[in-house]
Amino acid sequence: MTALSSTLRQTWVITLRDLKHWQREPWGPVFGILFSIMMLLIFGYLFGGAIEMPGGGTYLPYLLPGVLALTMMFGVDGIMAVVTEDTKRGVTNRFRSLPMSSVAVPLGRAVADLGNSAVQLGVLMIGGLLIGWRIEGTFLEAAAAVGLLLWLRLAMLWLGIFLGLALRMEGALMMVQVLVWPLGFCSSLFVSPETMPGWLGTLAAWNPVSATATAARDLFGNPTGITSGVLADHAMLLALAWPAVLLAIFVPLSMRAFRRRG
Repeated sequence: MTALSSTLRQTWVITLRDLKHWQREPWGPVFGILFSIMMLLIFGYLFGGAIEMPGGGTYLPYLLPGVLALTMMFGVDGIMAVVTEDTKRGVTNRFRSLPMSSVAVPLGRAVADLGNSAVQLGVLMIGGLLIGWRIEGTFLEAAAAVGLLLWLRLAMLWLGIFLGLALRMEGALMMVQVLVWPLGFCSSLFVSPETMPGWLGTLAAWNPVSATATAARDLFGNPTGITSGVLADHAMLLALAWPAVLLAIFVPLSMRAFRRRG
């Protein structure tokens, strides 16, 4: 019990450290919010009129939950950049030299980022309401949708922490940032997998981000763009299971990489 309380105190110290860092330099989170708003406006108004939804429905209610899921997915390269920068500056090694739990530093970073992510979701949802998006589900259903989005974010954060600690070659961050985009577009974030060629639609349907976006649309009472298949039958289950699998893999790997980082 003493070890647990000590780990929680250490985690809180790291969380406050990261929050104060963002308070002094808020441009990263602000740019992330502005970029997501830009994506919403580009796809909603520039391309939205040319996109037809399977099963009917307008595009904006379909699009906005997808943009919310995309924002959560960007946790991979965002926190990887933070971890990489701390490693270059020697901050990670200074933490390792202290009598601290191996989980406190990465967990503190994840908790701080989740707080920032909740603010991002709130700003984007308010922006969506201002341009015509509506929540048709109940308050509890909408809260559950936000919970699923943050659950995805948590999994993406631990993946990013592991990559930041484990990948030591030059250009690793750029490589991950480039790979994030195909993962985002080969999904149901912007268009329904049912409009894609068969093999590509199957890949998109099994994308973890697609499950969260589809489940969030259903909870918000928005059109899912899905009429059959795995997402139509099991989106909620997959939205819970995929992040759980990623966490089960990358939490212990991140702790091990932190202990071995030299």
